[in-house]
Amino acid sequence: MQDLFSAGFGETLLRFVLCISVNWGIVQFLYFKKSKRRDFYFTFIIISVAIYFLVYLMMGMDRGKATMGVGLGLFGIFSIMRYRTDTMPVREMTYLFVVVCLSVVHAMASSMGVDDNGKMVGTPLPELLVIDLIVIASIIIFERTLKYNATKLIQYDRIELIKPEKRDELIADLEQRLGIKVIDVKIGAVDFLRDMAIIRVSYDGESAGDIENSIKIRNSEYANV
Repeated sequence: MQDLFSAGFGETLLRFVLCISVNWGIVQFLYFKKSKRRDFYFTFIIISVAIYFLVYLMMGMDRGKATMGVGLGLFGIFSIMRYRTDTMPVREMTYLFVVVCLSVVHAMASSMGVDDNGKMVGTPLPELLVIDLIVIASIIIFERTLKYNATKLIQYDRIELIKPEKRDELIADLEQRLGIKVIDVKIGAVDFLRDMAIIRVSYDGESAGDIENSIKIRNSEYANV
């Protein structure tokens, strides 16, 4: 235990606090403000904590030298995220990638080198702060520049309105029945046997929050929606 703290574990905890503070700020004020998804909020923060200590311990086992084992371990971290039961939206996947990358950067920065006395020497905190500020500024700029519209995937019963010439009637019907301001509508699969079509509705407003906005249908039915 004494060796652990003498190797700079106190500074590692300081970097951890910085890492979690930055990731929490990104999730709380940039992601959650628009999406209102508490399930992803939980996922982002917990993954950030786990990745930080996992990478730190993996790096520490070889005294800060990035070995093949560390590389394979990082590859496994990113690969396992591919095997998920539910499809993750692109925006959520992007934020997940950001918090994972920042966690890896902060963890590796705390054990990137070894001085003459065998003490681990990491990247200076000011450099990490600059990296964090660049990432945060990039997210803020593009979040404000590119307007984000919430979407719904809907099984629609009035398939007579999906014709291109009746697009205005379709939007009006959706706005009346959903109570939202529809911005765009994309038509997916059409089932004439059940008089049903799969459509993706983009609207002005907040997303569905904690409700999983998905329909249990085959991927081929909404792949082009």
